Amino acid sequence: MSARHPPAWGREHPSGRAAQEHWRAVQPRLYGSGGPRAWGRRGAAAVPSHGGDVGSTMLAARLYTMRKLPSLLSRTLVSGTNGSPLLPDMAEVRSRLRDIVGASTNWRDHVQAMQERKALHTLLAKRQEDLPPRRMKDSYLEVLLPLGSQPEIREKYLNVHNSVRFGRILEDLDSLGVLICYTHTKQEMQPRSPLSIVTALVDKINLCKKVIYPDCDIKFTGNVSWVGKTSMEVKMHMLQLHDGDYSPVLDATFVMVARDPENKRPAFVNPLVPESPEEEEIFKQGELNKLKRIDFSTASLLKMAPTAEERNVIHDIFLNTLDTKTVSFRSRILPPNSVWMEDAKLKGLQICHPQERNIFNRIFGGFLMRKAFELGWATACSYGCSRPFIVSVDDIMFQRPVEVGSLLLLSGQVCYTEKNYIQVRVHSEVYDADTREHHTTNIFHFTFMSENEVPRIVPKTYGESMLYLDGKRHFAAIMKEI
Repeated sequence: MSARHPPAWGREHPSGRAAQEHWRAVQPRLYGSGGPRAWGRRGAAAVPSHGGDVGSTMLAARLYTMRKLPSLLSRTLVSGTNGSPLLPDMAEVRSRLRDIVGASTNWRDHVQAMQERKALHTLLAKRQEDLPPRRMKDSYLEVLLPLGSQPEIREKYLNVHNSVRFGRILEDLDSLGVLICYTHTKQEMQPRSPLSIVTALVDKINLCKKVIYPDCDIKFTGNVSWVGKTSMEVKMHMLQLHDGDYSPVLDATFVMVARDPENKRPAFVNPLVPESPEEEEIFKQGELNKLKRIDFSTASLLKMAPTAEERNVIHDIFLNTLDTKTVSFRSRILPPNSVWMEDAKLKGLQICHPQERNIFNRIFGGFLMRKAFELGWATACSYGCSRPFIVSVDDIMFQRPVEVGSLLLLSGQVCYTEKNYIQVRVHSEVYDADTREHHTTNIFHFTFMSENEVPRIVPKTYGESMLYLDGKRHFAAIMKEI
């Protein structure tokens, strides 16, 4: 087996003339008219293994499950022959995105670049039916993060615990998800896309390993798995090289939306046509995910009262904190091995500089996720008094864009705990110094696992009780899935 072209997810690759003909057919869509050489040359070199993962039995079970549920298309799009092209890296992904939309690398030119995009309005489809349908394999991409074979990029991803910074992985997933959608919507005769594709939602990111090693190559794979009229669901997987083979680290589901060249109105995207029973199931799951999100939003505690069972939970917490020496509803005592919710929060501030802008000259969604994750991690670390490990990310809704120059306020709150798990909610908002108004931009939900059992979080007010129930709902949903 060639270490530079290991099989993805343990599946066999097509080989011989059929594989070469297939690759020649799909590489223009994946790489553009310049072919893979336009992306540069990157390969995955074998590196020494760190041995087995030290996660819990639950993590081991999830690892086995992910091995059994590989990316459908990896076995059909990647050839194991020596003549197959080498994989692009994340720098080339971002360069390709700038080329697709005509973004300038110079901040002073951004106004002119956005003005030039206005002329692309005429290229937008009037109906979705006017666009050619796509297959799942049409949008399939593989991208390399060569931490092992290119040590010079390692420090950017390294944390103090000698593992990979998960916030950087969030940035890479966001960039790759956008490029996958542009690959799905690519029109052969259009060098620049009239679409502005942005991240609307991070549906879920589930990890099956506690530690991501900083000196082993990482590979990302992904494709569009479901399409609506103007939105696309993208499934991505991340694998890391050990002993010459790639093993799963995480899987992620993002939802992207397409808008017009000025990023003001929705725009139609190419329909998706499943080609096999397995693809039909993947597409149906995408539809079910959409319905689940609608149901979860409808039942939000900001819209609906808690259920009878949830009301009993809150009332029991209230009774357990009453001072039995007084006959008063206001006299509260903290139970043993507990922490008041008001004492389990951290806050941060970010000035949004042009360096962190995306291809549409607003603040990069991946940057927002990285900053929110790092604050959430610090909140969980200070609460549990030990190093926390990320288990899951879910339900990140991008409610409004963040403009360059904004003051971004972040607030991390421990909202639910159970045994050694910590559920953290991070709220982000922008502050307008002229109007003195605050506007929510994102809500982030992170599930962490601490090395030791953590104190119980206890709400005191009704508002905190709703945060507690919301965290409990998210935690229950994650535990059910993993």
